[in-house]
Amino acid sequence: MLTRLIALFLFILSVFASIQADAEPAHVYNDAISLAAKGNESASVSMLTGAASLLHDESIWRERMLTAASLIQMREEFSIKPRFVQPSVHKTFAESFMEKTPVPESESSWVPGAIATIIPGAGHLWLGRVQDAFTAALLVWPMITLTVWAGFRRMGPVTLFFALITAWLWSGTVYSAVSLAERGTVEAYLIWWQGLSQASGLPGRPW
Repeated sequence: MLTRLIALFLFILSVFASIQADAEPAHVYNDAISLAAKGNESASVSMLTGAASLLHDESIWRERMLTAASLIQMREEFSIKPRFVQPSVHKTFAESFMEKTPVPESESSWVPGAIATIIPGAGHLWLGRVQDAFTAALLVWPMITLTVWAGFRRMGPVTLFFALITAWLWSGTVYSAVSLAERGTVEAYLIWWQGLSQASGLPGRPW
């Protein structure tokens, strides 16, 4: 009877020690994922790789940390291929997702920028943003009309004033078209990356 009680006690101690040992890397992992969610990818990657180097090769948390570090570094660099450092089930899931879900093509920003430079509002229309195109045209075209009108009437200072306002508004619409094209590319990539992170089966949401 005493022997069984001692054996049961030792078993409980071993289970408790195992839980404690597992809780510490889980805590570090969650802290690193929280850093990544706040946009601090470099610190997150450093924490994950540093903690993984202290764990045994067979540890599930080592696999998770290294895979998460690869994915987060991938997002930081806007890369389309993670640099996995060791085989794992998470790596397999992630690679399966990448095979089935191609990376969205990047939107060229110079095309809408060039079109917007030639015709105010056309760059936004190229991007499919009809309301923004209408706003850009409404801002610039009346000023172009006023500038031409003042020029024909030889209203020197007034013409210059209208021309400067037109140039300012026009350049702003060009910048807006270019920025929207670049932002669309970034947003499409991040949506794809979130799907990749979820498909890997890693715990936590690093975004």
